[in-house]
Amino acid sequence: MTDPAIDTETGTGADVETDVEAFRERALTSLTSARERTTLLTSCVEDPDLTAQHSPLMSPLVWDLAHIGNQEELWLLRAVAGQDAIRPEIDGLYDAFEHPRAARPSLPLLPPAEARLYAAEVRGRALDVLDGAVFRGNRLMEAGFAFGMIAQHEQQHDETMLITHQLRKGPQALHAPDPRPVPPFTGPREVLVPGGPFTMGTSTEPWALDNERPAHAREVPPFHIDTVPVTNGAYEAFIEDGGYDDPRWWTADGWAHIRRNSVHAPAYWRREGGQWLRRRFGVTEVVPPDEPVLHVCWYEADAYARWAGRRLPTEAEWEKAARHDPATGRSRRYPWGDADPGPEHANLGQRHLRPAPAGSYPEGESPLGVRQLIGDVWEWTSSDLLPYPGFTAFPYKEYSEVFFGPEYKVLRGGSFAVDAVACRGTFRNWDYPIRRQIFSGFRTARSVEA
Repeated sequence: MTDPAIDTETGTGADVETDVEAFRERALTSLTSARERTTLLTSCVEDPDLTAQHSPLMSPLVWDLAHIGNQEELWLLRAVAGQDAIRPEIDGLYDAFEHPRAARPSLPLLPPAEARLYAAEVRGRALDVLDGAVFRGNRLMEAGFAFGMIAQHEQQHDETMLITHQLRKGPQALHAPDPRPVPPFTGPREVLVPGGPFTMGTSTEPWALDNERPAHAREVPPFHIDTVPVTNGAYEAFIEDGGYDDPRWWTADGWAHIRRNSVHAPAYWRREGGQWLRRRFGVTEVVPPDEPVLHVCWYEADAYARWAGRRLPTEAEWEKAARHDPATGRSRRYPWGDADPGPEHANLGQRHLRPAPAGSYPEGESPLGVRQLIGDVWEWTSSDLLPYPGFTAFPYKEYSEVFFGPEYKVLRGGSFAVDAVACRGTFRNWDYPIRRQIFSGFRTARSVEA
């Protein structure tokens, strides 16, 4: 369903009418869907796997579970409803800025049963708040923003927990059907995106987060962009050509990083018997050549692009390719239009546990014919995470503002692990350029010769 209160970006900043019951229904559906996924991710393994730290890069799963409940309490019960704290003594334990992930196992965390009860109590009270919400009166309540923010937060942690499941050693615990097979993609390798201005970001999407705002005009020169993400087969050619052994393709920092850490292929890949294998959620399989490459860091994506005689797209280029409709001059919510994502449009929501083959989802392509811009793999861009002109932190600086700067690179588009509520044509993700445990891939671009 397209959100009734969404007017897509026209540059006018037009006011939209709030449909209270539609927002209430959307909030309830989004919160319920997130909790069902959280339950799946924390009930498919025994308690020792919940309390263990499977990698110093990640929190114990039980930390994420209670943190989800704590954030919901902080914002929906305390900030919105003005209720007293249920368990104020645990706030510090679940403050993501107070304790780095590597240190969280040493904290006196709530054990699994207690964490579940706490999260359930918070949710019950939050649904009571939702029943009486009027969606006006302050910015947190406008269009149900606080409920949408919490649903997105939980889904983001669900993706984080799915990453932990990928890092976890042991037998397979999660199951999902594979994406539908498609014939090998034989369409054009790249698409020309015409130069000129377009509207980047949003001022009207009700649940958009602060770093997506405000909508603003951005001038982008013409460029070519890959029609589909770079595949495993294409990336194998880079490996076999000695890409990891040739400093010509790497930035100085990237070359130092792969040498220091003995990186020779994407994470979870290994060479055996003349073929590449990979481990995926407890299962070892032959690397499928037609899937978008996964678990590569920014340095690897950048090196591949240089080797191919291309480059990574800028964040503005990526968004223009995804949202701009040259026939009307307007920016869409998604590549396919303004309707919320359906299973015909994109691989989202952990419906599958892998990317779909390159060329999938023709119904989700952009007006220019670019495919799989939403879902499948997060796509690295060349851009640092920076605020848009007119940015204002809301509702707290720690969501975006403290990360602005050259340390972080922007990723766009979402992955198979991202829920639709936390994925838009304007949504911005970011991480350190060394990160590979995330569900990251990329596509390349090239400038139009003058």
